Amino acid sequence: MPSRTETLSDVLREARACQVCAAYLPFPPKPIVRAAASATILIVGQAPGRRVHETGIPWNDPSGDRLREWMQVSRDTFYDERRIAIIPAGFCYPGTGKGGDLPPRPECAPLWHPRLRAALPNIRLTLLVGSYAQAYYLGRRAQKTLTETVRHYRGYLPEFLPLPHPSPRNQMWLKRNPWFAEEVLPLLREQIK
Repeated sequence: MPSRTETLSDVLREARACQVCAAYLPFPPKPIVRAAASATILIVGQAPGRRVHETGIPWNDPSGDRLREWMQVSRDTFYDERRIAIIPAGFCYPGTGKGGDLPPRPECAPLWHPRLRAALPNIRLTLLVGSYAQAYYLGRRAQKTLTETVRHYRGYLPEFLPLPHPSPRNQMWLKRNPWFAEEVLPLLREQIK
């Protein structure tokens, strides 16, 4: 837990220098996290993809384009850390497996999220993007599947809003679940405003 004197700057400096899971990563650690104490929205995704690892910019890929579209915010607003903090479940690119990127390293969220959240007193809404973020923050409150968790979004408000991952790979999920665009996206946009 953070000490009373620990500032967000202190935690961010430590987090960005983290080497805890270096032995398990395909590249040297490059923790990608953005936050300012004034932020009112927190986005928790899974872990940076390879393109994000290379650029050092979170959500700098087609998934990020779709997430910004869902939120109806510009790139400038999205990357204004005074407004929006971006803290993934895993800070470093975990590598690729058979079905895409590997899951976030399990050490990361328990090590850093409690300290960072304690240093972000103004967060009013946390977007839980994908199953890893939902599992970490909702725990037993999460439903059996991501679809059920997102469908029960009202039960997690006003603190959390669970979302599917905006990856282009999830196009079929979006087609099978039209209620998401009809119900959840308007609410998301209203909350963002």
